[in-house]
Amino acid sequence: MNRLKSALANGQVQYGLWQSLASPFTAEICAAAGFDWLLFDGEHAPNTVVTLLAQLQAASAYPVELAARPPVGDPVLIKQYLDIGFRSLVIPMVGSVEQARLLAAATRFPPTGIRGVAGLTRASGFGARPDYLARTHEDICLILQIENRAGLEAAEEIASVEGVDALFIGPSDLAGSLGHLGNPGHPEVQQAIAAVIKAAKKVGKAAGIFATSVEMAKRYAGEGAAMISVGSDIGLLTSGSRALRQSLGT
Repeated sequence: MNRLKSALANGQVQYGLWQSLASPFTAEICAAAGFDWLLFDGEHAPNTVVTLLAQLQAASAYPVELAARPPVGDPVLIKQYLDIGFRSLVIPMVGSVEQARLLAAATRFPPTGIRGVAGLTRASGFGARPDYLARTHEDICLILQIENRAGLEAAEEIASVEGVDALFIGPSDLAGSLGHLGNPGHPEVQQAIAAVIKAAKKVGKAAGIFATSVEMAKRYAGEGAAMISVGSDIGLLTSGSRALRQSLGT
């Protein structure tokens, strides 16, 4: 069972960590840290399907849900990500209900969707799962990112699309779209974030967000967000290494 999908459907807060170093070694380290989910980034990190596969394999031994974000909501990329074994996807820059329907269809086999059919994939256990084609859609968690004005205005409609499990807010892009580039803490941006959370909850779907601190993560959880990123592998490395150097005092 996809633990992230089940938890979000039940309103349970799930804390995660962004993965941008594109390394199986760091993926395995972070997978053992006890987070509910890890997100492997193909949009702003130097990842390909092959590098993502290596990280997925490295982290699969641990009880953490492994999600991935493609660089764009392309059905071809979605097909590849699902075939290698990702079952939770975060799709960036979703701005309309039509786009949401296309993305949902890309996660389903015909006749209900447009996903290409292949039997001997890693996701199917290389053919060992006889019910894979008929049942795999039940385990897919589709999370769509709201990070521009168009997505904000259509948030409730997007969340209502069958096959969409959650909305995920990108505060930095949303701030830029609203005219506050570099200032996601601006009151207008924070009001927009609250509106997306409310829109998702109104139609029985979960909302998620990237938090920049533990305090902010707790605040968003209190406001109703259920899928919350509390940092990244790059952030941990940069802050830890800088703090170590500064502690020397010379």
